[in-house]
Order: sequence, then C-alpha cells, then structure tokens
Amino acid sequence: MLNIIGAILGGLIIGALARWFYPGDVDMGWIATILLGIGGSLAAGLITSRGSREFSRAGCLASILGAMALIFLGRVLLT
Repeated sequence: MLNIIGAILGGLIIGALARWFYPGDVDMGWIATILLGIGGSLAAGLITSRGSREFSRAGCLASILGAMALIFLGRVLLT
C-alpha cells in the first residue's frame, strides 16, 4: 500500500514539474498529471535501466524529461 501512495505522490510531483517546464499550456487534470508523472518515470527507467532503486537527482531529472517527452508525443499524435 505504501508503494502505491509513493508512486501516486511521486507521479504528481514529476508530472506537475514536467507540465511547468514544458513550453506552452498543457491542459490536463490531476489524475492525468499523476499518470503522466508515473509514465515519465517508467519511460526514464526503461531508457536508463541501471537497476538502482534509490532516489537520485539524475533519476528525478530523467523522469521529468521522460514526462515532457510524453507530452510532446501526445501533442504530435493527437494533432
């Protein structure tokens, strides 16, 4: 249960930061922001995949960049 709460809170923070750093307006609700952050973290984990589960600034930055890439892909595919 604690891992799920951590994933939701982490996804919210990563998704909110990705939306804040992404140029232009990103219209989505809180649930979509959480899913964006979780998806960005998963994408960054698949790309970097060093096997470490510890918190690091580089991993956090990679998660934000992964979420921003998902915003970009979503806009390209839906436009």
